[in-house]
Amino acid sequence: MAANSRVTIAAHALAWLELARRQGRAVLGSDEVAASVNTNPVVVRRSLGDLQRAGLVTARRGRGAGFSLGRPATEITLLDVWLAVSPEPLLALHHSEPNLQCPVGRGIRPVLTDLYEDATEAFRAALARRSIHDVLERILA
Repeated sequence: MAANSRVTIAAHALAWLELARRQGRAVLGSDEVAASVNTNPVVVRRSLGDLQRAGLVTARRGRGAGFSLGRPATEITLLDVWLAVSPEPLLALHHSEPNLQCPVGRGIRPVLTDLYEDATEAFRAALARRSIHDVLERILA
């Protein structure tokens, strides 16, 4: 199974938009962001679209078209990013009902549901403690 890299791409894009803002460039095109991420601009545009719907970036059309942060980098947490681009749960149960005649199959879902809820809560709390500003500061250190 492949790991979900959508949060990484989105965080990269947001950090690059913040660095560009600090350097006096209020707007970046998706091609410029894609060049930094080193991926296809379509992938970046999809990510930026998710971020725009969540209010984390704004899009400018026409002359001077491009993207900029929708609010200050200090106010965009990694939890905001995760919620914007990663709609599936962090951990999931079986897609089909396990064998309920088996003692493990009968009891696995409620046990793992509780554990997964605890893990997701801890994960969300960790992401909520870090902002795009924090990420960029660590990159630049």
